[in-house]
Amino acid sequence: RGLLMTDREEIMESDSHDNAQSAKKNSKTSLLDSGEDFEVLDEEDIDDDEPPPLEDVGEGKVQPTNPENTNPDPTGQVDEWLDVLGNGQLKKKVLKEGEGRDSRPQKGQNVKIRLKTSLVDGTVVEEKPDLAFTLGDGDVIQALDLTVQLMAMGEEALIQTDAKYAYGARGSLEPAVPANAELSLEVKLLEATDAPDLELLPPAEKIALASQKRERGNAHYQRGDYAFAVNSYSIALQITESSSKVDITPEEEEGLLDVKVKCLNNMAASQLKLDHYDAALKSCVSALQHQPDNIKALFRMGKVLALQGEYTEAIQTLRKALKLEPSNKTIHAELSKLVKKHSEQRGAEQAMYKKMLGNPSDNSSTQKPRAKSSWGLSWKWLFGATAVAIGGVALSVVIAARN
Repeated sequence: RGLLMTDREEIMESDSHDNAQSAKKNSKTSLLDSGEDFEVLDEEDIDDDEPPPLEDVGEGKVQPTNPENTNPDPTGQVDEWLDVLGNGQLKKKVLKEGEGRDSRPQKGQNVKIRLKTSLVDGTVVEEKPDLAFTLGDGDVIQALDLTVQLMAMGEEALIQTDAKYAYGARGSLEPAVPANAELSLEVKLLEATDAPDLELLPPAEKIALASQKRERGNAHYQRGDYAFAVNSYSIALQITESSSKVDITPEEEEGLLDVKVKCLNNMAASQLKLDHYDAALKSCVSALQHQPDNIKALFRMGKVLALQGEYTEAIQTLRKALKLEPSNKTIHAELSKLVKKHSEQRGAEQAMYKKMLGNPSDNSSTQKPRAKSSWGLSWKWLFGATAVAIGGVALSVVIAARN
């Protein structure tokens, strides 16, 4: 039991991190409208070679059941369940002991497992005799990433996981997992080896590895797991940017650069979804440093600048993208919307300034009548004074004549 508590403590930080990411994901998945990207850059297909978006499978939630009753222990053993995260949503039970605690794999190692995935009613949805992945890289569902690191070499374990750590509210098409489905995983740890030295990895294998991580990021993106997508793209970028001690051809260099720019573009799209505008802008700038005429990077950079209120720069950036592809209707629409918004903002600012400083035209129009009325008053006063003076002179003449 002491060892079990230690295992639980080792993974508690992962739980808090996962919960934070899940909360962030749920509050941000609808921040940008469905028409965010333009036609040739379909937001649901953020790369030309990306698989179609995942869709929900099934009609509703799978009702939770007692995992110990619906999934009997294949070996007949009744060992204690380890509550991995302390929330009852991810549990592990040893079916067959392995080679001991010291044989556990470490994060970053390449592992190979035998996997059988079932629904809580016993329906088998997937069987893989030798599934290989890098531990901790997000290459598989969280339930496997979190529990395999607690398994000894040769150990067989039964894992019960909530949908939160599996395929979530969207479910999966491959394997066929309904929405909100709890899963039972039978796992045996077969192998654990150190990851290859990237500096000694042949360029073709490096391109393939980086592409694999990028595709995993695409899968996260389609599911709305934008933080996990950023993590996968970051790993792919590290692979493409690693130095090499082996010869590389110009074609292979171009291949690595192509994967790198795709990752930067896709990372910017994910960062936009997370409202990380500064990070998204940095990703776009990096992509444009390698390919100044990359339309995807220009379009997303224009959107980031607009969201930051930099309308003038955003309009210039979108105009450059439109010049490269004049027939693109969505760039037209985005640019027109932005120009209109910018004009309305300028009009509102001018009205505010007039209100603060006063309207010069109104002042001049009010001054003229005043000036006119002032001159009219002066002439009337002068005429009256003259009449009085003349009357006085006449009176003096009459009096003098009498005298």
